[in-house]
Amino acid sequence: MKLVFAGTPEFAREAMAALHAAGHEIVLVLTQPDRPAGRGMKLQASPVKQWAVAHGVAVQQPRSLRLDGKYPEEAAAAREALLAAHAECMVVAAYGLILPQWTLDLPPRGCLNIHASLLPRWRGAAPIHRAIEAGDAETGITIMQMDAGLDTGDMLLVRKMSVAPDATTATLHDQLAALGGECIVQALAAPDALTRTPQPEAGVNYAHKIEKAEAALDWTLAAEVLARRIRAFDPFPGMTVPLTHNGVTETLKLWAATAETLAVPTEPGTVVQADASGVRVACGQGQLCLTQLQRPGGKRLNAADFLRGCPLQAGQSLKGA
Repeated sequence: MKLVFAGTPEFAREAMAALHAAGHEIVLVLTQPDRPAGRGMKLQASPVKQWAVAHGVAVQQPRSLRLDGKYPEEAAAAREALLAAHAECMVVAAYGLILPQWTLDLPPRGCLNIHASLLPRWRGAAPIHRAIEAGDAETGITIMQMDAGLDTGDMLLVRKMSVAPDATTATLHDQLAALGGECIVQALAAPDALTRTPQPEAGVNYAHKIEKAEAALDWTLAAEVLARRIRAFDPFPGMTVPLTHNGVTETLKLWAATAETLAVPTEPGTVVQADASGVRVACGQGQLCLTQLQRPGGKRLNAADFLRGCPLQAGQSLKGA
């Protein structure tokens, strides 16, 4: 099938590579404009653009697809490219732009979206993060016929998978990216056999975009909640706490932790015990055993290695001023 592919991050690149490997012809790619990244903040192409360039596929990077919007010339150029592509279907995965109605109506088979949740749960921008944060036992991929709403279109194919107790957004992302590729290949292998199922009204919720402000850890919350949030925010933005060491306060990132019971009620944010097995800190309910930590400019370290360079003592506070 001749396809247009719209996507930006690694999750989308995996699906595009799977479609290519299955024999589909990707004739045009839409992806976000190059963004500054890395220490030098140099412009960097998205994973999807990098794949497209390596395979000689034409790329369009409009900042908007609204013909009456802020960037009408870019939208018009993208529209001309889409018309010239004569694609049968557009596949969309984590693109990052809203598709206006003219885009949805253009391909004969419309636009199919690869969404990393079991819709209608976790519509929106961050379904993987929010599933882990909420403690969901299962998630999956939904292939959806796109409409003008936010992840509201009819479901065409659904595949479920369990969420491991120690899953992070990084590990679950990789599993779902692979599953997403399998699902879209399966869907396009026999598109006429797909049944459109409207999403149920019950169970709708939204996976709001992850904000950097969410990184600050609140010790008054339950340890179980914080352990899930630490896993959900790995690799971005990472949970942070203030640490005063040798008279200097720095921001410590926490990457792995488990929830435990707390024998003696202790002020939340207070170090209960620190040894090679972990740094145990009192929470609003229970205690958090921190097993992977990172100082500014340093690497992620297990508790034993971290404590060798930055000893912590029982009674020390990780709440800051």
